[in-house]
Amino acid sequence: MIRRLTAFSLALLVSLAFTAAANPWRQYEGSTIVVSWPAQYHFEVAAQFIPQFTEETGIEVELDVVEYLNMRDRQIVEISRPGRGDMDVVAWVVFTKNEYVANQWLTPLAPFLINPRLTAPDYDIEDIVPAFLTVGGKSGGVKGYLDGPGASLFGIPFSPETSIMLYRQDIFDEYDLVVPTTYDELLETAAWITENVPDVYGMTTRGSAGHQVVHAWLLHLAPFGGTVLNDDFTPAVNSPEAIAATYALKAILENSPPGMAAAGAGEQDAAFLQGDSAIYLDRSVLAAQAADPARSRVVGNVGYALHPEQVQCGAETGGFVMGIPSNSQNQEAAWLFIQWFTSKRIDLELAKAGANPIRTSTHADPELQAMFPWYATVVEQLPCADPDWRPLIPEWGAINAPILGDEISAALTGQKTIEEALDSAADRIYELLDRAGYYSW
Repeated sequence: MIRRLTAFSLALLVSLAFTAAANPWRQYEGSTIVVSWPAQYHFEVAAQFIPQFTEETGIEVELDVVEYLNMRDRQIVEISRPGRGDMDVVAWVVFTKNEYVANQWLTPLAPFLINPRLTAPDYDIEDIVPAFLTVGGKSGGVKGYLDGPGASLFGIPFSPETSIMLYRQDIFDEYDLVVPTTYDELLETAAWITENVPDVYGMTTRGSAGHQVVHAWLLHLAPFGGTVLNDDFTPAVNSPEAIAATYALKAILENSPPGMAAAGAGEQDAAFLQGDSAIYLDRSVLAAQAADPARSRVVGNVGYALHPEQVQCGAETGGFVMGIPSNSQNQEAAWLFIQWFTSKRIDLELAKAGANPIRTSTHADPELQAMFPWYATVVEQLPCADPDWRPLIPEWGAINAPILGDEISAALTGQKTIEEALDSAADRIYELLDRAGYYSW
């Protein structure tokens, strides 16, 4: 029997259809996902948006927050577990990407992206800054960790970063200093400030042995034209370019506040935020904190400039990425969480709240640039963001702190000459990669 729809029933059906279209995620209402995030400024800002996510999707979130250098060990316990794991979304530092992929601990994202029920048509993955997407989320392309015909996507950037220079505009104005554009100018200016400006050192850097000093070294390696590994994976850490970059780092350390040879990122940041240093050359994400009166004593006195060049431009690509463990039992809800937090709408809202955007459109947003003027510099810097800033091979963890961190620290503290330390690092890296099979073909 054919039933005729009354005006009321037709309106009800239209209303229900509109509601389903407006929120296709309601089928996951009441589910709970566990999200592993680092204790970092961006994620503190993002955590304030979780109630909004739950209100819009019905998905509850449990946060597992740890210090970022301890995050890998905690995550591996869960994501390597056979069967069901207890984490549904993990945020990793970019240099652990291929370790997770090589061990098959991550779920490829293509099945979610091609599913119209799970991915909004306006998600626009091409709007994500290409260097950020490659360095944190792609695996299997050129050199195994870059983009290319064989690359697959395993993660979406969340709190990515590149490097720019922050400097004390008030000091530069008072002493009529020119903003450096090359390393020669940078080192000369830093030394002059240390010698002539009372109670202020020219620069700040991290220098503690291990990962921290390697990060500091990599910041200068690319602009000097150096690289960690050649295209055939042989070590290049003792090249003339690498030696010159190490001498530059040594000069920067000598013009930083006392104790920075044992400092990590937090102490480095604090030296600039508290007014002890005049130049900060590192993560662009510090700009938001430098403009925050709750965190900074230099609010209103900071200028922004491109990362100085020497033989080429070469800015950092780093930060964090979010993906889904292979043993998660809530993968669709986990993808909806990642998609929501990295959508155009939320990326812009997060950026306006002081977090780090992932999208080209967000960086270029006129309203955002009016609020936070450093984004104009970041937009100009992004074409130089180098996806091959460090080799993201699975063995990077064994190279990073245990070899490079050890040898560079020995060079900076005078235990070895710079040349001796880098030659030793090259030999140790070669032996490691030879055992791993890189030279067997």
